Amino acid sequence: MRLARSPTVQTLVVFCVVFALQSVIRLVSLPLAASLFTLAPPVALRPWALPLSVYAHANLPHLVSNAIALLFAGLLIERVTTTFRFHAYFLAVGILAGVSQVWVDGLVGPAHPVLGASGAVFGLFGYLLAGNPMADAVLGKLRLSRRAQIVAMLALAFLATLTTATPGVALIAHFTGFAVGLVAGRLHILRTETQATSNDRAVQ
Repeated sequence: MRLARSPTVQTLVVFCVVFALQSVIRLVSLPLAASLFTLAPPVALRPWALPLSVYAHANLPHLVSNAIALLFAGLLIERVTTTFRFHAYFLAVGILAGVSQVWVDGLVGPAHPVLGASGAVFGLFGYLLAGNPMADAVLGKLRLSRRAQIVAMLALAFLATLTTATPGVALIAHFTGFAVGLVAGRLHILRTETQATSNDRAVQ
């Protein structure tokens, strides 16, 4: 069945399974649930939290909002990549976003525990924005230097982050995910060779 092979749908299933496990473990022990599913310093002492924190969520509204955003971006991006690349990218960006949030928090004050897929989802949106043919055409016409492109991408990531600036939101994770997505999109790291060849032919 095509739906079952969708990496976006597979990720949603992982969301639900992890959330169910969280709910059960919370009934037994809140500290245990926090230790298993939240990313907090020192990160090296609980390496299992690196991947689990990406798929874990604080509550049902948190899960639903991330799931809806994932559907919008994921269903589009999965059309130009493989299942393995999709999952590897999502997990890697999610971990990087979470670690950056914990690290920056620790620099300016006490680091707060982090969980949720929003950093990874922002990575998908960043990729979607920078990796499409329209972005290639626009940037090609502007002929910006590499430095100017980097500055523009950072500014765009900052503006995108501001749209989610509410108390309790992991803004550094959002910024990191979106910025990584913009860079990854410009490099087309998710695009397969077949897709690249097809796009090149279309341009010619």
